[in-house]
Amino acid sequence: MGFRAVSVAVAVTDRKKAAAWYVRTLGFRVLEDDPEHWTTVGDRSGRFRIHLCEVGGRPGQRPPRSEVGNTGILLVTDEPFLRACARLRRRRVRFSMPPKELPWGWVAKFLDPDGNEFWLQPAS
Repeated sequence: MGFRAVSVAVAVTDRKKAAAWYVRTLGFRVLEDDPEHWTTVGDRSGRFRIHLCEVGGRPGQRPPRSEVGNTGILLVTDEPFLRACARLRRRRVRFSMPPKELPWGWVAKFLDPDGNEFWLQPAS
């Protein structure tokens, strides 16, 4: 079973400002820009992405519940998605979100022994 890491979430207070820094300083480019919540930047190849998640608002404000504990580590698999999930389940992996088809595609979330959450999607 092969998995590849393709993105990591980074919590930021101002995603536009953060994206500009990654573009200007590291030479990344903006790959996606969701008007509601995130901006994704990555290297020129597009194979590695940083998902800039805007959280909070004012200093000291708690992040939205959807971001608490979210590592944002995305893995993809070239194996048929449901087969990969079944194989993980047989290996006693705990799913925090079982495989689910959403309007934009399939996703599942699973936990490592320490409770760190990983996202899993089929490779496109």
